[in-house]
Amino acid sequence: MDSFEFVSPTKFILQKDADKLCGEEIKKISDVCLFVHYGDKFTYESGLHARITESLEAAGLEYYELPGVEPNPKVSLVRKGIEICREKNVGCILAVGGGSVIDTAKGIAIGVYYDGDVWDFYSKKAVPEKALPVGTVMTLPATGSEGSNGSVVKNAETGESADVMADFMRPAFTLMNPDLTLTIPKKQTVYGIVDMFAHVMERYFSSSVDVNLTDYMCEGVMKSIIVNAKALMKDLNDYNARAEFMWTSVVAHNGLLATGRNQDWATHTIGAQLSAQYNSVHGSTLSVLFPNWAKYVYRDNLPRFVQFANRVFGVEVDFYDQEKTALEGIRRMREFFKSMGAPSTLAEIGIDTDEKFAKMAEDACRFGNIGGLKVLAPEDVEAIFRMAVTDEI
Repeated sequence: MDSFEFVSPTKFILQKDADKLCGEEIKKISDVCLFVHYGDKFTYESGLHARITESLEAAGLEYYELPGVEPNPKVSLVRKGIEICREKNVGCILAVGGGSVIDTAKGIAIGVYYDGDVWDFYSKKAVPEKALPVGTVMTLPATGSEGSNGSVVKNAETGESADVMADFMRPAFTLMNPDLTLTIPKKQTVYGIVDMFAHVMERYFSSSVDVNLTDYMCEGVMKSIIVNAKALMKDLNDYNARAEFMWTSVVAHNGLLATGRNQDWATHTIGAQLSAQYNSVHGSTLSVLFPNWAKYVYRDNLPRFVQFANRVFGVEVDFYDQEKTALEGIRRMREFFKSMGAPSTLAEIGIDTDEKFAKMAEDACRFGNIGGLKVLAPEDVEAIFRMAVTDEI
């Protein structure tokens, strides 16, 4: 086991009507808040907007709104939120939605105290030093941003998608009402499940040794995801499975599963380029790329891929041909994604040309080569893109 430091200050509440507690929780932090949300049809017609504003008003809070968050959130809206916070002397930000809303709120939170452009943090020109407190009402379990220390946004002007991380960016509280997730469409549900599974794999496929505790924890979370995914595919209104995924989203990405081990994160970095250049949905990029990344790197840590195949997908180990076992595990991973309707090729997510492969590979490695289990240079990334054109694993 490697040395580590783990910080998780977020207060988590999972219960029916948890969202109605937002005013009470914010009041403990500040009398003035910025309410960040999608501003879409669901937010208003579902009654969610009214529930949130009623809670804020009941707590006697002064609040301002910032609607308009989109998937692959834009830094332009982050800048707008920073201006509001400064002008109105906001002391807390409330993010109501999924990862895009929470990532936007975190970007605003670190930008308020910075004299330069907030994109400097994402482009690694500057390092944030503090942030406004952020509270969340989570409506779409997927990214884990409701418990993590990171934020990912897109710069539409440059076509870049990038992240920034710091432990003081972790939310002060996260409220989880499973009822709010019952109306999530199947496609969004599937992409959220893929994202959670990928978050665990980024930590599981490690070169660290003697990490039995987190190995078993990762494997247990992945097996739980498979079980609950099957339940949801049978009934999208399965309350218990929805509740399980709300908590799984947090556990998969708050850093606990990474303690004592190095991590990979190449696939997320590569997938971010597809989102930046083609506006591809994050979960769809992961279902396409992860099996291809695995096929490209598995020989660099064959025992780990054999263990994954055996413990997570129940593949019997062939001690005379361990590569066969590893490849079967990778195939079953891909089939798990496909069984839910997730794409397995670039063509399925609308990418039928290789004209941007070289650029995306360079962009993925713009801060240096990527990956922990196997270090990837631009030529490796381009090779993975080319593998993802077909469905041959």
